[in-house]
Amino acid sequence: MKPVILLVEDNVEILDFIESNLNDLYAVKKTGNGKTALEVLRNEVVDLIVSDVMMPVMDGFELCSIIKFDVELSHLPVILLTAKNTMQAKIEGLELGADVYIEKPFSPKYLKTQIASLLANRNKIKEYFANSPLAHLKTIAHTKPDERFLDKVNQVIIEHLQDTELDVDRLAKYMNMSRPTFYRKINSISDLTPNDLINLTRLKKAAELMTEGHNVNEVAEIVGYSSAKIFSKNFEKQFGIMPSEYMHNHLKGK
Repeated sequence: MKPVILLVEDNVEILDFIESNLNDLYAVKKTGNGKTALEVLRNEVVDLIVSDVMMPVMDGFELCSIIKFDVELSHLPVILLTAKNTMQAKIEGLELGADVYIEKPFSPKYLKTQIASLLANRNKIKEYFANSPLAHLKTIAHTKPDERFLDKVNQVIIEHLQDTELDVDRLAKYMNMSRPTFYRKINSISDLTPNDLINLTRLKKAAELMTEGHNVNEVAEIVGYSSAKIFSKNFEKQFGIMPSEYMHNHLKGK
């Protein structure tokens, strides 16, 4: 599926112009101000926001600030477009958490390059987290609210390692979030379902325990697997290495 880009711009001609330059690579949603943009973001899956700064009702600076400090939205990259070419305007945009600040008039090719770069870099971080046994969940955080949120998610999962009934509904409840909002946040920030994240967190805790000297049977039981065989199969599928080999490599490297 194409990544989803939300365009926020009150000038219809500019809105349509940007859309026409992006819709070959991205699924594009459009809205005319920050307030309606927030309504879209709270109800639909979006991968990146491109917003004008000067708009009625709610401008791009306020929109960016709300996104970056709201735990439900803080993971989303924001590109700000503006006719303000003063250094103070740039500083203000970046201080509010904008990932990229582009002056008007701009090259459509340059905008596409910035979008592709932001999305590619985030995908690399997600892949590194998923494939590295000892990479902490906070690795994929992009803001302080993200970091606090992911730290709490990790803590809750670790506290319930042996709870075989831990699933998206229970985890969302522990996080004081609705199921759809929690699911959307986890999926957007990690490319994983909450249930996949629970399993991955168990496997990462297992890797940590093995580096501390616990054997495979002990680790499987501690992290909530019914058998060492199932644990080993899942570990190899996730990280491309058997637990016994992982332990051997770690001990050899000490």
